[in-house]
Amino acid sequence: MQNDAENLNAIAEWAVSLMETLGGPGVGLAIALENLFPPLPSEIILPLAGFTASRGTFSLLEVLLWTTVGSVHGALVLYGLGALLGRERLRRIVARVPLMKVQDVDRAEAWFARHGSKAVLFGRMLPLVRSLISIPAGIERMPLMRFTLLTAAGSALWNTAFVLAGFGLGEHWHVVERYADVLQLLVIVGIGAAALIFVVVRVRQRSRAKMVS
Repeated sequence: MQNDAENLNAIAEWAVSLMETLGGPGVGLAIALENLFPPLPSEIILPLAGFTASRGTFSLLEVLLWTTVGSVHGALVLYGLGALLGRERLRRIVARVPLMKVQDVDRAEAWFARHGSKAVLFGRMLPLVRSLISIPAGIERMPLMRFTLLTAAGSALWNTAFVLAGFGLGEHWHVVERYADVLQLLVIVGIGAAALIFVVVRVRQRSRAKMVS
């Protein structure tokens, strides 16, 4: 618990320093970096920015604007990484990964073709996923304008919820993190369960193939 409190204080001090030094753009920079480095939690930075706005350091509209701009810029960097990686390079990587098949890439591509827009929009409102979803969008070369608009819309909803919570809670802005931690835990458990099911199914498939051969 003490380590968690120390980490919270360190991140809060860093974010406050950026805001004091750079003003509104500092808030945007903090959120852009959070997109690139998920261990920097937006669930701390956004409520703190809302609290700062409640003290009159920034206007609420200014905070909402800069946090959304920061989110979009961070997402565009990851989109660029995905585009740089590319489909063929991804296939070569997957072909070398145990329990993975190139056909998995084909299925993922087909899924993204059907649901990519919804994945980008709603993925921006889930911890961890909100950063990672930009990479497959880049790999699949989702039209850049569509990606930017969907990212801006999803980010604006996520940012507004946390900024307003911090604005309303004032000095108790850090309470938001407790509820955000629950959401993050649910996402991690869901991803872990899906990965476990995938591994079990793939191991069984290989065992059956060996028995047949």
